[in-house]
Amino acid sequence: MGSLQGYAAAMIEARQLTKSYADLHRGEFVALDRLSFSAQAGEVYGLLGPNGAGKTTALRILSTVLQPTAGSATVSGYDVRTQPEQVRRRIGFISTNTAVYDRMTAWEMVEYFGRLHGMEPDALRERMEALFTRLQMQDIRDLLGAKMSTGMKQKVSIARAIVHDPPVLIFDEATSGLDVLVARALLDAVAELRDEGKCIVFSTHIMREAERLCDRIAIMHRGRLLAEGTLEDLRQQHGQGDLEELFFELIRAQEADAVAV
Repeated sequence: MGSLQGYAAAMIEARQLTKSYADLHRGEFVALDRLSFSAQAGEVYGLLGPNGAGKTTALRILSTVLQPTAGSATVSGYDVRTQPEQVRRRIGFISTNTAVYDRMTAWEMVEYFGRLHGMEPDALRERMEALFTRLQMQDIRDLLGAKMSTGMKQKVSIARAIVHDPPVLIFDEATSGLDVLVARALLDAVAELRDEGKCIVFSTHIMREAERLCDRIAIMHRGRLLAEGTLEDLRQQHGQGDLEELFFELIRAQEADAVAV
């Protein structure tokens, strides 16, 4: 796990984030219910929960794609609602749904995103050369997106997300659908970025990933935060040594409460 020493300031602050939608059949649907958490530089903060838990909704709000119904959030001190451009300059977003353009080469795609972030040509070229070497992409720099494997596309997604060297990185179910070798390489890359001092929010429904990678874990279900802490904190607080069993116990308890109400 990465050390948090020397990284006192929170890079992400979410306070009472709520997102609700009007539903013709169910009335108001609450996708995110008063979520509060903070994440620091040099830390992987894990959002752990099943599909539909609200993880992606929270991350879309942090990345300014969605507006919260209520609550607030800041990234590097900038408000996601009132300063979206400043927030976008300071984050990189990676998911398995990130499109790779069929008719652009790996180099063209990463260059395009660097230019979108306003990078100067010489600095961009130098940064790209370093990234392509580090991510072992030099052999695919002229390969079209249409001819890339899943693993190659994921490397391009990472490169274009970090080309502008943002302090905050968001990984939204980024290993979903990847084969075991590609997923392992991605997790290794996340750990390296954390050790460089990046603030990383990593959403997953895979217990093993959370156990291996995350410095702190927030367990979510039906839009709510059920528990938060280091793996050791969670084990001690709930008297359960196995994360998967702890996870299901918390969810069963919440479901029972919902039925009782």
